[in-house]
Parts: sequence; structure tokens; C-alpha cells
Amino acid sequence: MGNFADWQLGTYFAGLAGEKPVHPFSFRQLERRAEAALTARDPRLWDYVAGGAGDESTQEANVAAFGRRGIMPRMLAGAADRDLSVSLFGLTLPSPVFMAPVGVIGVCAEDQHGDLAAARASAATGVPLVGSTLMSDPLEDVVAAAGDTPAFFQLYTPSDREVAESLVNRAADAGYRALVVTLDTWTLGYRPRDLRHGVFPQLRGECLANYASDPVFRSRLAKSPEDDPEAFVAHWAMVFGNSRLTWDYLAWLRSVSRLPVVLKGICSPDDVRRAADAGVDGIYCSNHGGRQAASAPALGFLPGVVAAAGKLPVLFDSGIRSGVDVVKALALGATAVGIGRPYAYAAAAAGEDPSGGIEHLLRWILAEADLTMGLNGYRAVRDLAGATFAL
Repeated sequence: MGNFADWQLGTYFAGLAGEKPVHPFSFRQLERRAEAALTARDPRLWDYVAGGAGDESTQEANVAAFGRRGIMPRMLAGAADRDLSVSLFGLTLPSPVFMAPVGVIGVCAEDQHGDLAAARASAATGVPLVGSTLMSDPLEDVVAAAGDTPAFFQLYTPSDREVAESLVNRAADAGYRALVVTLDTWTLGYRPRDLRHGVFPQLRGECLANYASDPVFRSRLAKSPEDDPEAFVAHWAMVFGNSRLTWDYLAWLRSVSRLPVVLKGICSPDDVRRAADAGVDGIYCSNHGGRQAASAPALGFLPGVVAAAGKLPVLFDSGIRSGVDVVKALALGATAVGIGRPYAYAAAAAGEDPSGGIEHLLRWILAEADLTMGLNGYRAVRDLAGATFAL
């Protein structure tokens, strides 16, 4: 098996044959294309995807935190061949990269089926998708499109427990391999960009396919979502967030889940220890990409979370913009690293081929991470545990 970095050779050889690359190879270029594409379609959508909480300093700090850390290179380390595989929830994955849940990926794609596009890119690359509760296609269709690549299901816990249980059971029945419970979105953060427009996509009925297809949720409605879309959206808005989300709720959720339970949004070592005592199967260190509570950069929390987690796997996202960032997060102890906005931008920038755009992005991230490890003298993810940081 070759290195992920071998992928870039194909681009060079294609160039020799006169074939010009279609997709971008850097985040800045990708962001510019995505902004142009989404703004042309709907400026409100661009603001929703690109925006963050408050003055957006937290999401900016998420990115800047990576620039303040550098891995010390080690030469003559015999790193010509690399192994980026990791173990997670009893699975052996070819790389430590996954697609973090993006609740608006569906409408980022020009054809409005971005969840399916992400799943197809997952199938093509072996990079797992954490599918959001907020999908444009039913969760069953999305996991089927991922093929043999494992997928995980992210749950926004509704205030209606029977609806929550129905979503959890559907995910298990459909073949998702873990349940990722988001803790920091029981209400919306303060987002000036969205407030400026006075609306966000879900209130327009977008990305709600899992609710529209859920038999328990539908039983709460006097008319079907198709016959009375306004009442459907209004009821969704009433039950989406759970302001009573506590550790007691977690105990109930574990009792109804057949899947490993991962808590997303854990940044405090004390919360990590409490989660471990509660029997969770994984910790997900994240500040929601700076979209919810304005706080410190997520990367600053990661070492403390890893130390408190012990043998529990630690997933991480927030601020990842490159394969270099992936390697830095791994060196700080993350088990697996999630890509968020970049693949949403890739779906938007690719026009009629959102799956191809996402696949290109993932292969670029994997190639860059692989090269970063090899050129710095690290043969495997486990070797990064001994990396020295230069600040």
C-alpha cells in the first residue's frame, strides 16, 4: 500500500499530458471560490456557513492557534513509508481524518444534496463522515451512500425524548457505528451575521429531512410536513434544543443507545473525568468551530482533555484548515481529527460536482498530512506522541 502523498503525483503526471487541475489546493483559494459560489446563490447562506459567534474572534483564534505551534523535524528517521491508520470504537481506519458534522452541508451543494455528496466522498476515500441530525436527505440514504466506510451519527438532542430515541434507533438500524452527542447547541449562539438577515436555513425548512422522515416526529403534527410545512418547521423549532440537558439525561441516552456514545463539546478536564465515570465511549474536544460560545481556541483545551481522558479516544475539531493542522492536533494527543468548514466550502466551490470537490479536498488533506509526517521524520501516528513542539 502506498503513501497518501502519492496522490499528488497523479496531478503532476496529468499536467504533463496537458490536463489542468479543476479544484483548488489551498484553503484560501477554496474559501474564495466558495464565497463567490454561495454569495451568488444566496448571501444569507454564505454568512451562515462562514460566520461565527459574536465578533468571530473565537473562530479566528481557533485557526491562529495552529500557527503558534510547530513540530520539531527529525531527520534520518526512516520515514519514507508511513502508516496513518488508527483504531477507533473497534474499527481500524486508514487515516485519523474524519468529516465533522456540518448541519448545512446539504444546501452547500448546488444540487441541495450535500449530505449524499459527502457520503460518496467518504466511500471513495475511506474518510468517515459524522452525519448531522440536520440533513437534507434521510439518514438512511446518507449512510447507504458511504458504502463500506464507517459512518457516525451526530445527535442534537430534542426536548422530546421519544423523538430522540427514534432518531437514535434509526441510526443504529441504518448501520451508523457510533452516536456523537452535541452538548453545546441546546440553544443558538449569538451570531450577528445570521441576525442581520433575521433567518437561518432551518427556519426556511431546509436540512430537516430526518425530522420529516421520522415517524415519531410526524405523529406530533396535525398535518404532514408536506401538507403544512409552516407548522412542521414551527414544531421543529419548539423541540430542537433541550435546555434541560444534564448528566442525568446522558444516563437515559446511554440506556437507549445500542451504539458507542461520544460527547461532543467537552473542553474541561473535570467534564472529561465525569464523562468517563458515566461510561461514555469517547470524548470530542470542540468549541463548534467558534459558532456557539465565544471562548478560548479549542486547540488550547486539547492537551488537558487528552490527559484527563486516559484510555478514552479523543476526537478533535475546530480550526483545522490543512493536513499540517491535522498532524499538530495528533501530536497533541487527538485520536482522530475532524474537518468542518473546508469540506462545506469544497461542496459549494465544486458546482455541479460536489462529491468530486469534497473527495479532492480530503485527498489533499490526507496527502499534506502524510507528507508533513514523513518530511518531519514520523512514520506512524503513534510516533507523534514523542514529538517536540517549537513555539
